[in-house]
Amino acid sequence: MELATGAMSSLLPKLAELLQKEYNLQTGLKTDVQSLSRELESIEVALAKVAEVPLDQLDKQVRLWARNVKQLSYEMEDIVDSFMVRVEGSKPDADLKNSKRFRKKIANFFKKGKTRRQIADKIQDIKVRVKEVADLRDRYKVDDVRANPATTNTVDPRIMALFKDQKELVGIEEPRNEVIKRLMMEGDDDGLLNSRMQLKILSIFGFGGLGKTTLAKAVYDMQQSNFVCKAFVSVGQNPSLKKVFMDILLQVDEAESSSNASMLNEEQLIRKLRRFLENKRYLIVIDDIWDKIPWDIMKCALVDSNCGSRIITTTRILEVAEEADDVYKQKPLSSATSKELFYTRLSIGKCNITSGQPIEISDKILQKCGGVPLAIITIASLLASKPWEDWSEVYDSIGFRDGANIHVENTRKILLYSYYDLPCYLRACLLHLSIYPEDHEIRKDTLIWKWVAEGFVHEKPGMGLFEQGERYFNELINRSLIQPVEEPYKSIIYACRVHDLVLDMICRLSKEENFVTIHGSSNTEHQPSQSNVRRLALQNIAMDEEPNSDNTEIRQVRSFNAIMCDVKRRSFLSSFQGLRILSMERCTFINDGSCHLENLGRLLQLRYLGLLETRITELPEEIGNLRFLEVLDLRDTKIKELPESVGQLRRLKCLRLSRGFKGALGWIGNLVLLEELFLPYFSLEIVKELAKLTELREYGDCFEVSDDALVDISILFNNMMESLEHLQKLQTIQVIFSWRRVVQANCVSYVLCRHLRRLELQVVFEKLPVWINSSSLPNLSHLTFASNAVEAQDMEVLGRFPELIYLSLHTDPDVIIPDIMGGGAFPKLRYYLTNASARFLQGAMPSLERVQYFIRGECSGAKFERDIASIGNLPCLDRVQVFFYGCERVTREKGEAALRQAVEVHPNNITVQLI
Repeated sequence: MELATGAMSSLLPKLAELLQKEYNLQTGLKTDVQSLSRELESIEVALAKVAEVPLDQLDKQVRLWARNVKQLSYEMEDIVDSFMVRVEGSKPDADLKNSKRFRKKIANFFKKGKTRRQIADKIQDIKVRVKEVADLRDRYKVDDVRANPATTNTVDPRIMALFKDQKELVGIEEPRNEVIKRLMMEGDDDGLLNSRMQLKILSIFGFGGLGKTTLAKAVYDMQQSNFVCKAFVSVGQNPSLKKVFMDILLQVDEAESSSNASMLNEEQLIRKLRRFLENKRYLIVIDDIWDKIPWDIMKCALVDSNCGSRIITTTRILEVAEEADDVYKQKPLSSATSKELFYTRLSIGKCNITSGQPIEISDKILQKCGGVPLAIITIASLLASKPWEDWSEVYDSIGFRDGANIHVENTRKILLYSYYDLPCYLRACLLHLSIYPEDHEIRKDTLIWKWVAEGFVHEKPGMGLFEQGERYFNELINRSLIQPVEEPYKSIIYACRVHDLVLDMICRLSKEENFVTIHGSSNTEHQPSQSNVRRLALQNIAMDEEPNSDNTEIRQVRSFNAIMCDVKRRSFLSSFQGLRILSMERCTFINDGSCHLENLGRLLQLRYLGLLETRITELPEEIGNLRFLEVLDLRDTKIKELPESVGQLRRLKCLRLSRGFKGALGWIGNLVLLEELFLPYFSLEIVKELAKLTELREYGDCFEVSDDALVDISILFNNMMESLEHLQKLQTIQVIFSWRRVVQANCVSYVLCRHLRRLELQVVFEKLPVWINSSSLPNLSHLTFASNAVEAQDMEVLGRFPELIYLSLHTDPDVIIPDIMGGGAFPKLRYYLTNASARFLQGAMPSLERVQYFIRGECSGAKFERDIASIGNLPCLDRVQVFFYGCERVTREKGEAALRQAVEVHPNNITVQLI
C-alpha cells in the first residue's frame, strides 16, 4: 500500500503500539493519539480511492493533496520511529520485549518530563497538520473521486504451469531455422568448408518486445552443443564493458574464478579472452546492444581463428545491426501465430473462448497488439483472470491510437493498463524494481526481503511476511510483468528479470510518483524533479565524494541501493541519518587501506543490510546497536568472522554468510526469530543450537570434510537431524557434505516437518534412509541424495512421492539400479539426474522432460549403452544431457552412437548435449 497511502499502513500500527499499556502515556496524550489514529484511518481510505485513478486522469488539486498527505505520513513515521529507538536504546538488552524489565524501562522513559513534552508537542503539531489536510479533502471532494478501474481478481499462483506455458515458444520454429541457416552460411560444395570456418556475426534486429532475445536464446540452446565454448551475455543501454568481458570469460572458461577476473581491467580482460578463444570454436550471443562504440570495443576480444566460430547480437538500433555480416530483421507475429500465442497463454483462465463474442473481441485486441509478443502475453495474462463479458471494457480502456501502427506506444498502453489493474500493494512492489539496471538478474529472496523492509508486505494470520511477499512475487510473474529465472534442471524460480519495456514504464511512473531517484541511468528523463527523496539508487557509477550531510534530500533517504559502483570513501554512511535499507551489490571499495564500513553502528533504524559480492572484509562491533535489523546478507563477501554482538540482534530473520566464513557461531541459538539461515560450515556446538530456531523456514550449510580422523561425520549429521526435528516450519534443507564419507543415518527414523518441499542432502548413505518416505514428507518436490546401494524397494518408495518433480540420485558406478517400473510411479517427476543408468519400462516416469547422466568409467559406460534405448518409453522427454568422465574413447563412442540411435527413433524432437 506504500505507493497509494505513503507510510500509513505501517504508521497506524505504530500509533496503536504507542497506546499499549506498557508505554504509559498521559491521559491527554493518549486521547490525542487515539483521535489522530481515527482521522488517519479515514485519510488512508481516501488515499486508496485516489490511487485507483490513473495519474493523468486525476484533478491536479487532488493529486497535489495526495502527494502532500503521503509526505506528511513519512514525516510522522520518522517521528514515531525515532522515539521507538530512544525507548529501546542502542545498547543491547538481554531481555526480550515481553519481559518485566523491558516494560519497566519503557515506563521510566515516558515518566521523564522532557520526553513527555517532546511527544506532546510533536503529536499536537501532527494533529494540526492532519486537520488541515482533512479540511482540504472535503474542499476538493476527494471522497467523490471515481474511476473505472480494472477488477483485481486473484490470479491462480500455479507458477510452474504458467512458466511452462511461456516457454512454449509459439511460432519460433521458422525464424529459428532461418537464423541457423544464415548462421551456418550454407553455400556451394566447393566453398562450403572455407565459408563455415570463418567467423561470422549475425545480428537480430527489431523493436522492443518483438522477441529478439527469445529467438537468440532458442538458436543458442539448439546449437551450443556444436561448439567448444559458449556464452550468452546481455549489454543494455548503459553497459559496463568490464562486466560484459567478465561474464563472457566466466562462461567460456569454467575454471576461471570471479574474484580473479574482477581484479583485471578492460584491456587485461580483452587480452585474456583473446588468448583463451585462440584456436577454439565458440558460440557467443551478445544481447541488447544499443551503441556502436562499445560494440566495436567488444569485438576486439572476439578473435577469429578460422575455427567456425559464430557470434549472434540483438539490437533495436539498425546502425548497430548493420555492423554485423548479416542482419535478420525480426518481424511481428502473423495473425495466426498471434492467436496461437494468445490462446496458449490464456488457457490458464476460465473463459469460454469458443463462443462468438470472445473470439470477436479477442480478434480486435490482437489487431491492436500488432503482433508484438510482449503485448500479447501481457494482455492475455490480464484477461485470464476476467470473465469474457469484461473484455470489451478492457479493450475500450486500453485506448490505442487509430491509424499508424506504433507498436511501442501501443505496448506501453497495454502495460499501463495492466499496471493500474494491480492492487496498490503490488504497484509499490513493481515500481521498486526500477532501482535495478537493465537486464539485471534480481534475486528473489533479496527482493522479497527488501519489500518487507520497505513495509510493502503486510502479514496475514497464519502466514509470515516473507511467504506473503513470495505470493506478491508470484502474482507479478502470473501477470507477465516480470520474467522468471529458473535454476537449471530444477524447476525452481530463484530470480527474475524486468523486460526493457516494463522497466521503461515503471521508471516513468517512478518519476511521476517521486518514488525513487536513480543516479547512473542513461535516461535522465526518469529522474524525479522533486526534492523529497525516500529511495536512492546508484547504478554503475563512481562515488567520488561523500554526500553532503546538510543536504535535505540525503537526510530524508530511507533506502540506499548501489549496484556495480566504485566507492572511494567508506565513511559515506554518516550522511544517512534514518536509513532503513542499505544494499550494496557488486560494489568495489577503492583507495582505502581496509575494506569495512565506517559509521554503520549509527544507522539505528536499519532493517536490511545486504553486501552481495562486495570486497568488504569486516563488520564493526557496533553492528550490535542495530536493534531493528532483520536481514544480514553477506553472500560472496570477504568477511570471515562476525562480531559477537551480532548474537544480540534479536529481530534478525535472515542470516546468510559467505562460503569463506570461519568465525565462531556459538551464539546462533540466540536469534530465535530467524527464518532463513545459511552457514558455510557447522559443528556440534552449532547444530545443537539449531533446535532453538523454531521459526526457521530455510536452512542450508556446507561441510568440507578433511582427512582429519577426529571428525565423526555420522555423529555430526545425526545431531543436526535431531535438532531439525524440532523445527516445524522448515520448507528447505540443503546440506553439503563431501561425497567421500558415508553417513550412518538409517538406524533412527527422524520425523521432519511435513511442510518440507526441498531436501538436498549431498551426503552418502549406506542405503535409502527409512525416514525419507512419502507418508512422512508428502509435500516433497525436490530430493537430492547418494546411496551405496539402490534396491527395487527403494525405487518403489521414491516413486510414491506425489509431488516430486526433481530427483538427483547418485550411487556407486558399479551398482545396478533396478528397472524403473510404470504403474503410476513418479507421477510428476520432470527432472532426473543420476550417475547410474537404468532401463525405463513402459509407463515409467510419465512426466519426465529431462534426464541427465554422469557416466564414469567403463562399467558405467557399458550399462549406459545397454539402457539408453529405453528412453523411447518416456513420452514427454525433450532433453538428454550426458557427462562422460574417465571413459575410454571406444566406450564413449559406443555410448554416443547408442544415444543417437535412441533419439532418432523417439517421436519427440529431443535435444542432446554431450560433455
